Amino acid sequence: MNINGAVSLVTGGASGLGEATVRELVRHGGRVLIVDLNEERGQELAAELGDAAAFAKADVSKAEDVQAAIEQAASMGTLRAAINCAGIGIGARTIDRTGAPHDLAAFEKVISVNLVGTFNVLRLGASAMSKNESEDGERGVVINTASIAAFDGQIGQVAYSASKGGIVGLTLPAARDLSKAQVRVVTIAPGTFDTPLLGMLSDEIRAALAATIPHPSRLGRPQEFGALACHIVENSYINGEVIRLDGSLRMAPR
Repeated sequence: MNINGAVSLVTGGASGLGEATVRELVRHGGRVLIVDLNEERGQELAAELGDAAAFAKADVSKAEDVQAAIEQAASMGTLRAAINCAGIGIGARTIDRTGAPHDLAAFEKVISVNLVGTFNVLRLGASAMSKNESEDGERGVVINTASIAAFDGQIGQVAYSASKGGIVGLTLPAARDLSKAQVRVVTIAPGTFDTPLLGMLSDEIRAALAATIPHPSRLGRPQEFGALACHIVENSYINGEVIRLDGSLRMAPR
């Protein structure tokens, strides 16, 4: 599928992996709706990118917010890709050192944003794209962001790992569901990337994280995530797959 001239919607698009994906799509000639809760940063990025981008403030876990964003994206041209980069994480054990249980509301919040939010964008985006004219046998693609924590969840990542494991689990059945509609579903499972969140850590901690990655022994670059997302959009034979993007990292328990 050709990115040039097509419209993509990117959640979490105002920073980190989402921002890098937005920039790569625009570099390939696409138009992008940046969807995020950070209105200030989202508007700044859209203004920087000019006519190629617009911004919509939305909570991905809310049906009405996402439906409005889908409609705004469709007003920019033919919506061909919906890319899920919005997500949150917390650090908490199933029971803590005193024996107190994990806060249920916190667990539910992570599941709501990461898993329910991803499915919300997937279902509404796919519905809109199913009405597109077929382009070389396809109408659109949904790209989700999981994490290697879905497979190698560490101590304190029970909520985050569960949410990302759910995204991994829905990838193949969603791709099969949408095969008749000619809409693909693909998931990227990134490892340790140099995002603004990691930028808050000390140089020593960042170096220690990089040293755990076999090759290349460095943090992932957000542009590498964006480049893979663009390749998935363009490569119509990638479907129903979860792609690890992690420098062959397999995380230890802690």
